[in-house]
Amino acid sequence: MLKIRNFSKSYKGDKKAVDQLNLEIANGDIFGFIGHNGAGKTTTIRAIAGVMDFEEGDIFINGVSIKKDPVACKKITAYIPDNPDLYEHLTGISYLNFIGDIYEVNKFDRETLIEKYSDAFELTSNLGDSIASYSHGMKQKLAIIAALIHRPKLLILDEPFVGLDPKAAHTLKSIMSDLCKSGSAIFFSTHVLEVAEKLCNRIAIIKNGKLIAYGPTKEVTGDHSLEDVFLDLIDKK
Repeated sequence: MLKIRNFSKSYKGDKKAVDQLNLEIANGDIFGFIGHNGAGKTTTIRAIAGVMDFEEGDIFINGVSIKKDPVACKKITAYIPDNPDLYEHLTGISYLNFIGDIYEVNKFDRETLIEKYSDAFELTSNLGDSIASYSHGMKQKLAIIAALIHRPKLLILDEPFVGLDPKAAHTLKSIMSDLCKSGSAIFFSTHVLEVAEKLCNRIAIIKNGKLIAYGPTKEVTGDHSLEDVFLDLIDKK
């Protein structure tokens, strides 16, 4: 579903935020992308989502290059940044319908999925309110619902549990598992290593833009916790 080939991204001063990254995520994978602040996680995620240009390497979604046909890639992808930027002058339901229009979701599917996920996140009673009145957690829930209503084949999330209360976080984890059981793939970053260890069947650890561990979660962790493995790898020069 997702293939990253020799991806590199440099900023001012030719400093590489990501350096020759190669990853592959299959249908049904819940893939955790782990690293310290500034390791290159968000840069990679933004490139996958098609919101950041890059010169070196390529990224393929369902066999299609994000460089050559970004619209085709985005049609089957959903991206939730760590701080969703929503149209706050709209009501919650207006925003969801706006997203549904963009992805050409039919009326039946739209209403069914909005009801399903709004009920799951206990947001239904607030959908008629202005997004400007929402708390950070409510905005996060709305962004998640918006990402799900076109049934994405690839879901990309940057720190998705930040701002969610424990019940909403549990709901999101259940939805992520269900999506992957239906054949979708999920690629997400998180600093909550316990969640990544329990939820992900595959993980990658990135340090200073370079991949330092990659594979099935149990193979990467061995007899240790993910936290222990991560700290050991990050502390090494």
